[in-house]
Amino acid sequence: MVAMKQAACNRRMLSLPVCVFCTVVSMSFILHPCNNTHRYLSPRILTLTMAGQIIPITTTMAEDRPRWLPLESNPEVMNKFVANIGLDTTKHQFVDVYGLDEALLQMVPRPVLGVLLLFPVGDSYVEQREAEAAKIDEEGQVVSDKVFSMSQTISNACGTVGLIHCIGNNLDKVTLTPDSYLDKYFSGCEDKSREEAGQMLETAEGISGEHEESAAEGQTEAPELEDSVDLHFVCFIERDGHLYELDGNKKYPINHGESSPDTILEDTAKVVKKFMDRTPDDLRFTLVALSATS
Repeated sequence: MVAMKQAACNRRMLSLPVCVFCTVVSMSFILHPCNNTHRYLSPRILTLTMAGQIIPITTTMAEDRPRWLPLESNPEVMNKFVANIGLDTTKHQFVDVYGLDEALLQMVPRPVLGVLLLFPVGDSYVEQREAEAAKIDEEGQVVSDKVFSMSQTISNACGTVGLIHCIGNNLDKVTLTPDSYLDKYFSGCEDKSREEAGQMLETAEGISGEHEESAAEGQTEAPELEDSVDLHFVCFIERDGHLYELDGNKKYPINHGESSPDTILEDTAKVVKKFMDRTPDDLRFTLVALSATS
């Protein structure tokens, strides 16, 4: 088992900049959230330099679509947000996943209903996305009709889209407050296409307002509204014996093969390692799971 290094928490300076919630030890992947860490779910991530400075990694691009502030990658903030829009967080909550090592995965409360991955994007992401779509167009794939999938039509909203994907694919397990914002949104999504479901989020009653309030909370000062970054957020869920990747920027849900409710976290970890192989020199990866509280 790989021991976790408390680099960021202990203020130990490394020879290279490291993401304050990720540490790589002996070529093994470690996700490293801690109480004193500044963590953004999307789209902003922070790095600790030799001088101890905190530097936001951002890019800015012009996009002709609505724009939201990003949520902080902090389960406390996320749980407050989803509770305010209708999820009963006394039964299910989002929790940190500390690493891909088997012993660390076993620390996550079970059952796990979904997993949220934050990862760096670049040319490899675009190429992979296009290659996946072309292969599916040519060969097809198995996708359960029980999978809820939506497109992302709002800039900087991949974190919220991921949360909604996670909850929306577990409506038979989680509890929503009747007539809450989430309850109304999912009711309105019935028989809608993934594009229509994405557009509905733009005007979903209450969700945007609660999102804005949550984005202003947390340990880190919220970024500027016009900021855009090279990080992206996706969700993994299990349906009918298969593991699906749900990415609001992809043309289709991606079937990653066989899985089960008991192995969804371990199966997701295998896929995450493939994501890491595409950008081996970039350490900016985090995982959060939706789990039962008891």
